[in-house]
Amino acid sequence: MVSQDKPTEQLIIVPAERLSPEVLDALIEEFVTRSGTDYGRREASLAEKCAAVRTQLMNKRALITYDPSTQTCTIVMSDEVRSFSACQQKKGTP
Repeated sequence: MVSQDKPTEQLIIVPAERLSPEVLDALIEEFVTRSGTDYGRREASLAEKCAAVRTQLMNKRALITYDPSTQTCTIVMSDEVRSFSACQQKKGTP
């Protein structure tokens, strides 16, 4: 059990297939419309960006994470999650 005054820093991986199609669509659209998201040299349409992220999620190159301390979900590249986990293990966080 986690103490209420000491929030956990551990991310929870949420399988994309566990979300309803509507929630997954909304999460992907919110992700691709954030400022700073770069898709290369040419501008891609919203539909193209969403399709690319959906493909990455289905291929496990991108993951949906839930952060209990902020109660938020986001989409991250798989490599980022592995790096975060390795960093937390070095700090001694389970």
